[in-house]
Amino acid sequence: MISRYTLPEMGHIWDPENKFAIWKEIELCACEAQAELGECGITKEEAAWIREHADFRVERIDEIEAVTNHDVIAFLTCMAEYIDADVPEGQEKPSRWVHYGMTSSDLGDTALSYQITQALDIIIADTKKLGETCKRRAFEFQETLCVGRTHGIHAEPMTFGMKFGSWAWALKRALTRLEQAREVAATGAISGAVGTYSSIDPFVEKYVCEKMGLTPDPLSTQVLARDRHAQVMSTLAVVASTLESIALQVRLMQESDVIEAEEPFKKGQKGSSAMPHKRNPITAERVCGLSRIVKANAQVGFDDVALWFERDISHSGAERVALADSFIALDYMFSKMQWMLDGLQTYPDKMLHNLNRTRGLIFSSKVLLALVNTGITREDAYVIVQRNAMAVWHDIQNAVDGPTYRERLEADPEANLTAEQLDEIFDPWAFLGHKDEAFVKLEALEF
Repeated sequence: MISRYTLPEMGHIWDPENKFAIWKEIELCACEAQAELGECGITKEEAAWIREHADFRVERIDEIEAVTNHDVIAFLTCMAEYIDADVPEGQEKPSRWVHYGMTSSDLGDTALSYQITQALDIIIADTKKLGETCKRRAFEFQETLCVGRTHGIHAEPMTFGMKFGSWAWALKRALTRLEQAREVAATGAISGAVGTYSSIDPFVEKYVCEKMGLTPDPLSTQVLARDRHAQVMSTLAVVASTLESIALQVRLMQESDVIEAEEPFKKGQKGSSAMPHKRNPITAERVCGLSRIVKANAQVGFDDVALWFERDISHSGAERVALADSFIALDYMFSKMQWMLDGLQTYPDKMLHNLNRTRGLIFSSKVLLALVNTGITREDAYVIVQRNAMAVWHDIQNAVDGPTYRERLEADPEANLTAEQLDEIFDPWAFLGHKDEAFVKLEALEF
């Protein structure tokens, strides 16, 4: 339909060339609808002439707008120059039927909805691709032991594949939100000055929307209500937050004191101008920083919802910046995350080393339950478990090479546990007997 200017790159969707191509298609469809309706005087031959000859140049539109200070009038004037250029002298100009009974918002809002659907289709494809990558890598590390952390502190054993799996599910939720936002955004309106169809038949709106793959708004006043756009921008913000969350995990895992995984580091890449040893998580940091822009732009979407009566243009300039910037930033974030997670460098031996760094403290919950099973109260068991754990913590904090947690328990007469019981307690796989339930569910996950 508008294949001449429909480009897959996100930036081109927001380029004036693409916007004006969509404007042109909407105007041509409206002329064809009017001709089919047969009420305003335009013939099917004139509609065909308009489609054949209509064109524009962005540079010419800019020249006209410099005089008119009105972008839609500049566009229509430019297109009329092409439509009427070969019309014989004395013959009526077909361009008079273009924009017949329409308002600027009829054209601009419907086109913007189409642009949003184009952009969302790219983000949806991005989400599916990254989700599939996370799912694939989750199974790659299904049996790779690592320590789980809560509050940044070692908690209990888990597998590294569960991290990728949780990211896959987060992206699935992102996909659902994006698809819902697309449905809400895919709405057009060609209903006249205040939405009453005073100078245009509703058939035109229905015809144009069908051709553009949109749904007519049931009651649009002069503009499409901006709660639709706010939902889109808030969805983009939530998705950006999801990517930020994943990128932050990569940054934390790449810390020198952790170094369980790190983003790819290319041959010849430099980490610091002053410190040649550095391998900084610059891409993950970039994703986290760009997320702030997308989240901040969501506020613009919220503020654009409230307009004076049936319409003002306080939303117009703001959304032209915020929408394009959010979509372009988020698409870029996805490209960086895809590169990062697909090529994430992982260090299972270091994961196992970190698992043992706290000298067995991560098994305290199993010790607690085992002591309760001996018949003592939970409160008494907790005292025994914590007392020995704090002694180990003290040694770790002071870099003292003291007894392990198991060794302290074995030496504690109140910790009435056999060697066989301790063997079972201090087996990290004892925590993971049901972990495959998560992977069975992940296997069924579809993007």
